[in-house]
Amino acid sequence: MPVEIVWPAVGATILPNLGGWAGGLITTKNIKPWYETLRKPNWRPPNWAFGPVWTTLYCGMGYASYLVWRDGGGFEGDARYPLISYGINIGLNWAWTPIFFGAKSLKWSFYEILVLLGSTAVTTVAFFKVNETAGYLLIPYLAWGTLATALNYVIYRDNPAPAIEGKKD
Repeated sequence: MPVEIVWPAVGATILPNLGGWAGGLITTKNIKPWYETLRKPNWRPPNWAFGPVWTTLYCGMGYASYLVWRDGGGFEGDARYPLISYGINIGLNWAWTPIFFGAKSLKWSFYEILVLLGSTAVTTVAFFKVNETAGYLLIPYLAWGTLATALNYVIYRDNPAPAIEGKKD
């Protein structure tokens, strides 16, 4: 008996990872020496953890968006605004890496991640209203986003702009 592949679920699950993979290229180019020279808190997750965590989160987010799309009538039904919120959220998520690692702007990346965290909370609530499982799938993303926001703030606070390669933020 062949396994039926639900292609919309596969596509939705892969989609968020596309920006993650692109962001990974930017990140990799700036870990050494720039990121390594920054003062970071001792509670920061190790560098090796970020790839697997983000891949897992992106897959969960993507599948959650499929559940909302499926159960909320697509873009013409109750899923319309939750999916718009999700689209904005993914855009904000993908924008953070070029700001932090590409532009090396600790200040603007912190402001951006605050907006991203708010967007994540709004999207999580919106997903819960359409599909409870989808809402639950976003809880780890919201938790990690909270950690990432705190980490971004501490790095911003502890690394004054003029001390970072002479950059004025």
